Amino acid sequence: MRLLLVEDEKKVSDLVARALRAERYAVDVAEDGPQGWGLAESYSYDLIILDLMLPGFSGTELLKRIRRKNQEVPILVLTARDATEEKVHNFEAGADDYLTKPFAFAELLMRVKALLRRGPVARSSVLRVADLEVDRLTQQVRRAGRRIDLTPKEYALLEYLAANPGRVLSRTMIIEHVWDQSFEGLTNIVDVYVRHLRAKVDDPFPVKLIRTVRGVGYGLNDEPAP
Repeated sequence: MRLLLVEDEKKVSDLVARALRAERYAVDVAEDGPQGWGLAESYSYDLIILDLMLPGFSGTELLKRIRRKNQEVPILVLTARDATEEKVHNFEAGADDYLTKPFAFAELLMRVKALLRRGPVARSSVLRVADLEVDRLTQQVRRAGRRIDLTPKEYALLEYLAANPGRVLSRTMIIEHVWDQSFEGLTNIVDVYVRHLRAKVDDPFPVKLIRTVRGVGYGLNDEPAP
């Protein structure tokens, strides 16, 4: 899953981004309102974490701009402002949750996971494609009842494919969703990770789920096909 963090305090943004990446999320970071808006306009995020006190223009203004463009993406507001009126104002502007600084990273992660579970629409915590199961809560993967251990990026790639069964996803789409900005243009890394994933998810089983559409990209079969 790909997250956007908009936070101008570098120490805070570094710590939050590190904590989120440790939980297997791809994280883009913006340091001001205009940069955050540019990223929010350009990419499809699963969740946005937004500070209110931003250079350029305020987090509240950025929140309103994002909501005019996208009514579905979950938005978690981070701020030192804890007045009830402030919270009400930002909830009315489109925030989904509110966390006051200073905060514990455990609580931040709990709220991030809760918002992602809720998502833009009601979604199951378990993705199923044929005999493959991807549990978004525990981040465990099983096929035919057998547990499969994956690295963080292998898991993120499989989760994205499993969330779009039967759909062919281009390398660029996968890069934008699974990796952060530093990997843009390096689409060959997708091929490397698909090979790693196949070795664990397909090779030990008689039926192959991961498919390649030459010149287009990759997908997971809706139904198992040998």
